[in-house]
Amino acid sequence: MPQESCGVFGIHAPGENVARLTYFGILALQHRGQESAGIATSCGKQIRLERQAGRVDRFTENQLWRLTGDRDHSAFVAIGHTRYSNTGGNTKQNFQPIKVNSKFGEFALAHNGNLLDPLSLKSKLSSLGITPRGTSDSELIALLVSYYSRKSATFQEAIKKALSEIVGAYSLVIVVGRNLIGIRDPWGIRPLSVGILNGGGQFILASETCALDALGAQWDFDLQPGEIVTFSNGKYQVSQLLPKISKRLCIFEFIYFASPGSILYDRLLQTARRHMGEELFREHPVEIGNPHDWVVGGVPDTGTPAAKGYAEASGLEVRDVFIKNRYVGRTFIQPDQHLRTIGVRAKLQVLPREVLKKKVVVLEDSIVRGTTTKQTVRLIREAGALEVHVRITSPPYRHRCLMGIDTQYSSELIASHKSIEEIAQEIGADSLGYLSLPGVISAINKEKYLEAIPDEHFCPACFTGEYPFEIPQEQGRCVLETIG
Repeated sequence: MPQESCGVFGIHAPGENVARLTYFGILALQHRGQESAGIATSCGKQIRLERQAGRVDRFTENQLWRLTGDRDHSAFVAIGHTRYSNTGGNTKQNFQPIKVNSKFGEFALAHNGNLLDPLSLKSKLSSLGITPRGTSDSELIALLVSYYSRKSATFQEAIKKALSEIVGAYSLVIVVGRNLIGIRDPWGIRPLSVGILNGGGQFILASETCALDALGAQWDFDLQPGEIVTFSNGKYQVSQLLPKISKRLCIFEFIYFASPGSILYDRLLQTARRHMGEELFREHPVEIGNPHDWVVGGVPDTGTPAAKGYAEASGLEVRDVFIKNRYVGRTFIQPDQHLRTIGVRAKLQVLPREVLKKKVVVLEDSIVRGTTTKQTVRLIREAGALEVHVRITSPPYRHRCLMGIDTQYSSELIASHKSIEEIAQEIGADSLGYLSLPGVISAINKEKYLEAIPDEHFCPACFTGEYPFEIPQEQGRCVLETIG
């Protein structure tokens, strides 16, 4: 499976326990990363910061109490972060949010995305006598904002100068003084939603709408590419910080990353994924014969709605082929492939009596390196299945992503050097079918009462190799982590 970066959250809510609300907000975004979690709060005079390795639920009552502050310095603005890193840099210096000083006072920043050329940015900072403490590109953004604050009339002007020098994917949440700020990159690659809490005067920023739902907030709007929103004194102001270049939301948000309960482009992810299963049967049916010989199952969680769609379209029975261990989490979180392999077996248990002497169609969201799917197929066969037919709700993943997905080398991607037939043989499947890119977009647009989303409003670079901006030649892993 692909490895995505992070989830960001922000809240501006005077009179509320923003530390605890942020805890629940990033808990709802836990699926986006579980290597570390952090919360920063502000009372307007100082920023309190708590960060730690591991999942959000490792936060203690003492940490939340320290973030809340006393009666005279009670916090009412907060940001939070859940993190996935890709090159072993899971050290405290890289945990987010990141707190930095500026001419306008200290601020804290959290980032979801990936910068295209962090080494050049690090070199520029070094020439200015600025040395990062860690190795994340997120810190580089914060340090560049801090530098430009010295020669800017406003904090927003400093942000604009800094981001004008950056190419890449980013959704940012920032707390400075009494203000909460949200920013989306000019290409619109990573999502950022705004919600209203308690009927008005209190606001939330989040990578996904599922975090708004978790707090009972009402979705208001999504930031558009290049926009900045500032929350202050119970009001907000939206403006165009940088010129909009494109609107290229990462299509993998629909296929895999986002929670099934989240809404993107006015589409519920659960429904879109069910339609992907329907489209897969249209593009890659199986020769059914006797329907009683077949069962359809999905690899939890993203494969489950697709399995329902495939079963509905084919007339076959859908069954819970797998039981998921909810305490393991997404196997992609493990930074080492050996641990990922062990994680699959610990995470997924095949129910033998559901597949015994059956021909099984198994739905999955993607095949990246092939090792996880190979083990999944093996588990189904070991449980007594006669045949295993794999259907994937995305096109072949052939190209490295530079916008926040952990695929540093194209050579690591099985589809970059093997045909579909060779991949089927490699994973041990009786047949293999990928959903085409038009099929994915058709599934997303299948809700007839909604206006169709144009193809150009998605970034499919991992399938097509067509990136939203010019990229350098293929490089090895950077000295810096190239992920938020």
